[in-house]
Amino acid sequence: MIRGPHWVSTAVRRPDGAIAEEVLHRPSALVRRRWARLPVVRGVVVLWEALVVGTRALAYSASQAVVGELGRPLSSREVALSLGLGVGLAVGLFFVLPTLLVRWVDPGWGAVSFNLVEGLVRTAVLVLYVGGVGLFPEIRRVFMYHGAEHKVVNAWERGVPLVVEEVQKQSRFHPRCGTSFLLVVVLVAVVAFSLLGKPPLWARVVSRVLLVPLIAGVAYEVIRAGARSRWLRPLVAPGIWLQRLTTREPEPQQVEVALRALRAVLDREDSGSLERTVV
Repeated sequence: MIRGPHWVSTAVRRPDGAIAEEVLHRPSALVRRRWARLPVVRGVVVLWEALVVGTRALAYSASQAVVGELGRPLSSREVALSLGLGVGLAVGLFFVLPTLLVRWVDPGWGAVSFNLVEGLVRTAVLVLYVGGVGLFPEIRRVFMYHGAEHKVVNAWERGVPLVVEEVQKQSRFHPRCGTSFLLVVVLVAVVAFSLLGKPPLWARVVSRVLLVPLIAGVAYEVIRAGARSRWLRPLVAPGIWLQRLTTREPEPQQVEVALRALRAVLDREDSGSLERTVV
């Protein structure tokens, strides 16, 4: 899936070997609304749009994969159920579970120590989860396609010819990856939650959930600053490290699919706006 400021393209290798493609006109609020470009607010907007666009892309991909088995695409109800389960799992696993675990083993830490340990547990849960699911062959192939997405965007940004042989020479890592965003969110949460002290358990759980949008907004600003300044680049380095788990070197056939999605966006976007292309 490749997303530009106005267009989103999803290309899928079907079981019969053909490449199916869906191209949608989905202008980002960042180019339509001035308020959406305000600092911190834009991070919340990016997070929300990524969830919506990403879910639709996954639903389209899944439909192409199962249509041969089920004889039909996934229904709207099935897609909505998958989205609900996914969001619930993410919030519960990365925000609620670490709070409960640290509370269970709390020997009487102070507020700073408690939140620091909780942050370390949250980071460990994220890394272990990503590393664990990457052991499944099906998810490993997903991570290979993820690497292919990064390679084609890196190739385009560097002016490299958009052919499979040249694209394969590019890095599979990219600073604007959603994986980097997720890890920076976890790290920013350590600081944000430390400012809240050590409230009762129920208040900690509620605050962890309600503050997710604000933390995402701040994390976006951190990534943005890190991409623009080499002095701040260490702030986003952990996200690049995590991409070693969430990307794999793709096969030529997978790069071909990613190139199909990229060209669909390039053919439709105004060249002056493409510098804001999001992976």
